Amino acid sequence: MQGIDFDEAIRLHNTWRRQFMNAFARGSYAAMPLSDHQGCMFGYAIAAADDASRALPQFQALIRSHARFHSLASDIQELSSNGLAEDANLILLELSDESHRLANLFDELRTIQRERRG
Repeated sequence: MQGIDFDEAIRLHNTWRRQFMNAFARGSYAAMPLSDHQGCMFGYAIAAADDASRALPQFQALIRSHARFHSLASDIQELSSNGLAEDANLILLELSDESHRLANLFDELRTIQRERRG
């Protein structure tokens, strides 16, 4: 898994999640960092991963979870910008679940990466 800094991915993900949840708690969709997910540097790292990494079931799960996370964030962003905050609220739990799934997968893959470096 060359080129992927899972420690940094976890840090960035946790920072984003905290900002998101703080904005949500204040009821401020405008303050939510939803657009930040569009320039996701982790997506570029996934695309550049080597074949051995891509073959891991955990990595495949990460790719699916990452895509789902971005899809949900886009849906929330679109709904909230169109004045449909109540509909966006219905998706927030899914986004939170996917966020936790991503964090767990980052952690699993970081462990595998460290074991490979031995």
